[in-house]
Amino acid sequence: MNSRRSEIALFAVLLALGCVLYAVRWGLFPSQSLHNEMWRFLIGDIAFLFLQVAIVTLVIDRLLRNRERQAMRRKLNMVIGAFFSELGNRLLDRIVVADTALDEIRTRLMPTQSWKPADYVAARTALRAHHAHIDISACDLHELKVILEADKRFVLGLLGNQALLEHEEFSELLWAVTHLAEELSVRESLEDIPPADRAHITGDVRRVYLLLLEEWLEYVRHLQSQYPYLFSLAVRTNPLDPSATAEVTQ
Repeated sequence: MNSRRSEIALFAVLLALGCVLYAVRWGLFPSQSLHNEMWRFLIGDIAFLFLQVAIVTLVIDRLLRNRERQAMRRKLNMVIGAFFSELGNRLLDRIVVADTALDEIRTRLMPTQSWKPADYVAARTALRAHHAHIDISACDLHELKVILEADKRFVLGLLGNQALLEHEEFSELLWAVTHLAEELSVRESLEDIPPADRAHITGDVRRVYLLLLEEWLEYVRHLQSQYPYLFSLAVRTNPLDPSATAEVTQ
């Protein structure tokens, strides 16, 4: 509020000074022809001011904002890449086996070198329509707990990254991962879980799983357009592909 008032006060002072100077000039040069010239130049200056504002605001400022946004996006993609390299791929690999309905859309979530932007759009659409059925008995909760506890500081560090403020979906994923880690860590035993508690944990795992899948697809799309060599490895180690292997076979 104080900053806004300061800007208004500065504008008023500058406007008043401009009017005073024009009045002084008007008084110092009383000739009618000079007055006409003053009006002509004043109108011309005001007209040019509008053009200047239009050029600076609508063209130059927009270009600068776009460049800044692209730079921020590149930094954000680096953070997302670090997340998947350190934790995300392992999480997805451990959880995906628990989705008993994945075969319905598995082939639509396996990017290849020939994929176009439209293929990623179709994959995202299929994913959002997918009703994942998570059977946590097929998921090693103890292993998940160990993995999440080992990378707890890493995830909290990512949450403190200011660049993530520009990406709400990824921030939501990190919060979901953090919550799942807390849920698993506060339980003394993950064996013989009561039905109600099992349903609760299943919901937490499902949330992380779906958010992971969506962000993974977007991350792989970015790799294909910007880093083909990283994209190649991501495709060869696709957590959704049961036959995936890091070795180059063809």
